[in-house]
Amino acid sequence: MESKIYFEYVFKFKKGQDKKFLIQLDRKTLALEAERKQNPPLWALLNHKKCSNCPVDAKIQFYCPVALNIVDIAEQFKDMVSHEEVVVTVRTEERVYAKETTVQNGLSPLIGIIMTTSGCPILEHLKPMVRFHLPFADLDETVFRMVSMYLLVQYFRYQDGKDAVWRLDGLTKVYAAVGIVNRDFAERLRDAAKKDANLNALVNLDCFASMVPLVADETMKAIRPYFNAYLE
Repeated sequence: MESKIYFEYVFKFKKGQDKKFLIQLDRKTLALEAERKQNPPLWALLNHKKCSNCPVDAKIQFYCPVALNIVDIAEQFKDMVSHEEVVVTVRTEERVYAKETTVQNGLSPLIGIIMTTSGCPILEHLKPMVRFHLPFADLDETVFRMVSMYLLVQYFRYQDGKDAVWRLDGLTKVYAAVGIVNRDFAERLRDAAKKDANLNALVNLDCFASMVPLVADETMKAIRPYFNAYLE
């Protein structure tokens, strides 16, 4: 088995050069493996519009780890508008996904992978989702995957003799913290772009972060009949 997990995103534009991004993760930890940036921009400094709930000490870590890993993407899309049409192809070990969509919708899952695997202590809670990454997921799919992940975490805690909470209160807290990061990081991205593609891609992520806790219970009620074989 390969020691790394790969995700390849290819953006094919009707006019202009295609853009390709290869994401490599450590298979055991899901940590992003990226080359060290030379001369990062000022907006990547940890204390530059630092997220209000960031627990990282700027004396220990000079740069925001998420910003460092988004520099290349932000640079390549800084002059693009969010609604430009593009064909996005995502290659994983198991399969290939493709969709005709807008730049912002194609960028959102790519930025999501990088933000979650860069070492941000807040976004680290979403990292298990990356192993079974589903590009272009809709809200119902995201809720199902997120709730399933959260309840699996409780099972692991139960196995380890720790307190396990089988309600979704903890999930709401996770997404509340993630929402703060998304919104504060958006202010940082404003300094990295001339047009709105990067920013609106992050706005899409934040919309999902805001909606998941609100619709989780409703979605679970809607799909409960699917599990009747276990409930009867």
